[in-house]
Amino acid sequence: MKEDILFTNDSIVFGLLMLSLGFVFYTESKKNGFWFKFYKIVPGLFMAYLIPAILTSLGIIAPEWEIINNSGQTITEHSNLYFVASRFLLPAALILMTLSIDLKAVFGLGWKALAMFFTGTIGIIIGGPIAILIISSISPDILGGVGPDAVWRGLSTLAGSWIGGGANQTAMLEIYGYNQKLYGGMVFVDIVVANIWMSVILIGIGKSDKINHWLGADSTSINSLKEKVSNFSKKIKRNPTLTDIIIIMAIAFGTVSFAHLCSEHLSIFFENFVSKIASQNIRNIFTFLESKFFWLISISTIIAILLSFTKAKNYEGAGASKFGSVFIYILVATIGMKMDLTMIFDNMGLISIGVVWMSIHAILLIVVAKLIKAPYFFLAVGSQANVGGAASAPIVAAAFHPSLATVGVLLAVVGYAVGTVGAIICTILMEISS
Repeated sequence: MKEDILFTNDSIVFGLLMLSLGFVFYTESKKNGFWFKFYKIVPGLFMAYLIPAILTSLGIIAPEWEIINNSGQTITEHSNLYFVASRFLLPAALILMTLSIDLKAVFGLGWKALAMFFTGTIGIIIGGPIAILIISSISPDILGGVGPDAVWRGLSTLAGSWIGGGANQTAMLEIYGYNQKLYGGMVFVDIVVANIWMSVILIGIGKSDKINHWLGADSTSINSLKEKVSNFSKKIKRNPTLTDIIIIMAIAFGTVSFAHLCSEHLSIFFENFVSKIASQNIRNIFTFLESKFFWLISISTIIAILLSFTKAKNYEGAGASKFGSVFIYILVATIGMKMDLTMIFDNMGLISIGVVWMSIHAILLIVVAKLIKAPYFFLAVGSQANVGGAASAPIVAAAFHPSLATVGVLLAVVGYAVGTVGAIICTILMEISS
């Protein structure tokens, strides 16, 4: 029997997610009245994330649920929609959004993009121990446990996730040997806090002009890149034929297929390579090279950049990036589906640590952005390249303009590379603070 979830069939759930996206786009298209005023305050991308979260919170859909089999055993089953969206639609979206990229202009964005990324990294590294000191002074019993049950060991997995990604998170679990029976609680804190912060960032996108004015930011390089891509799109714009659409899909999913093939072999190769490194500490640093997802995103992006130097970039005129945007919105809906708003109150102790931790990350980003006059785009993408990784950074970047999705990917790849080292430094500081 299913645990009070109305719909668990992915075919039905996908339809509900598409209906929610349809509702968002239909209401956002209104040029006057309530919805016009509403979307001036709340971005459509945020609503595309929030509505599925509400459906999950109401028990209409769920990312996972429990059933009792014929033997009386309780088994957890999962929806495959996020997996499909992140492993197939995300790389396809990145390919289609990168086809028309001006790589020289991307690198021309300057040093502030990297500065904000590493500011976000430092914010996570120092945020963990500061959060522990603050929360322990208010409620010492939250930070208990000895040996494998020690809370600081569990928080090390959050540091891995919030600087790099899933591979780095798993590496920290192995390095510090946190009790895997308690690990689910840390994963929950990760999902809740990271998604709340992503919600704040998405809302900020709708007010980016006001934020940039307050920051005193110069957005010339970003606007120049957007203008170059937009002008190129207008110059080659045409009414797409069926042939155009099929070729666009062939480019996207043919490349995704090749990237899956390569990622399979590369992850196995590096798994064997890393396992032969004598030092356990050095092995853990390079764990991300064993991740299929890392190679999938990296290879897809590299091939797309190469295609941007060929005639394939002309398919932007037939709407390549628009198809990519469709895939991104579907991914956003599946991410929203993973968020149960009612569970925020179930583990307030650990969540309070996570909220304080993320607040320090956010405050440091805002202070540095103000000091160096970095645009909100760099703040948002620099943060998500750390906290959300390759699944979220391109979403946030593309919300500013489809041509900017590649910036999110490139920074997220840097996050994979520094994730484990940064998380180890953070964990050492958290252990001292506990």
